[in-house]
Amino acid sequence: MPDPAAIRSWHRTLPHSPQAVPLARALVREALAGPDRDTAELLTAELVANAVEHTEGYRPVELYVELLASHCQVEVLDSDPAPPGDLGSPVPLEAPDPLAEGGRGLLLIRALAAACGHRPTDWGKAVWFRLAAPTKIPPQRDAPSTPPAHEPGPPTQPREHANPAHTPPQTQPRQHANPADR
Repeated sequence: MPDPAAIRSWHRTLPHSPQAVPLARALVREALAGPDRDTAELLTAELVANAVEHTEGYRPVELYVELLASHCQVEVLDSDPAPPGDLGSPVPLEAPDPLAEGGRGLLLIRALAAACGHRPTDWGKAVWFRLAAPTKIPPQRDAPSTPPAHEPGPPTQPREHANPAHTPPQTQPRQHANPADR
């Protein structure tokens, strides 16, 4: 079990609007240091953009970030219970239509994340990705610290990584640094 002092997790409620995307990117950029920051920022933007674009606007979008010395996990909750497209499918061998305006977000997540998936929530779904490369956790600052409004569990459909030589980490329920966050 990881050292609780090395775990940092936080949550933010974002508006259900296009302004949520740059806000989420900035929050992740501020929280991470090291080589995975750009990838985490890009994939977070894709998840939040999908949540805003493909769900009704009556509920906010929830962003959860967990930082460990071994990985980071980002989870976005929205109000639509429908599974997110082909997130669990293997990375396709053919390129997407170059003239299409969308349809690359889940492809990027599947290609760049060590693991990804989704799970149902009480009022919709959570879509998540994990970057398995070591994540540098910046010194403790006044990071976002809104307590979680739900008790996350393991995702329902982790995807298999496209590279058979790579074994993604086992999915475990999120550990909280502060027992009061449960």
